[in-house]
Amino acid sequence: MSIEIGSKVKGKVTGITNFGAFVELPDGKTGLVHISEVADSYVKDVNDHLKVDDEVEVKILSENDGKVALSIKKAIERPVKQRSSRPSSGRNSNGFRSGNKYRPKESFEDKMAKFLKTSEENLATLRRNTDTKRGGRGGRRG
Repeated sequence: MSIEIGSKVKGKVTGITNFGAFVELPDGKTGLVHISEVADSYVKDVNDHLKVDDEVEVKILSENDGKVALSIKKAIERPVKQRSSRPSSGRNSNGFRSGNKYRPKESFEDKMAKFLKTSEENLATLRRNTDTKRGGRGGRRG
């Protein structure tokens, strides 16, 4: 039986390290389930989730130079989430905010123009205040 990438197979945990677990596949090859592929939640210690001789279902991610990458979390069937009729971002399909239907979403160019305008205004105010303190334009000479 050859290994097909993307297929799900049953395997037996043969060893556990601090970076993952080795799983023997039905064809006799051994693959690695990296610690990031053990569970959906954060895994601090693989021993909290797996033990040697555990039977696990794994998904074959890749095979390079005889090294087989496996995943337990991707082998788990999850129900497909149904899309709700309400947008989750607070915007409808036209890009309008749901609370204010008449104002379209602000584009990057609009935001950049607004930023440049306020920056120039702030810089002008700063220059004006610094010039008067240094005795620049309009300052008294004695």
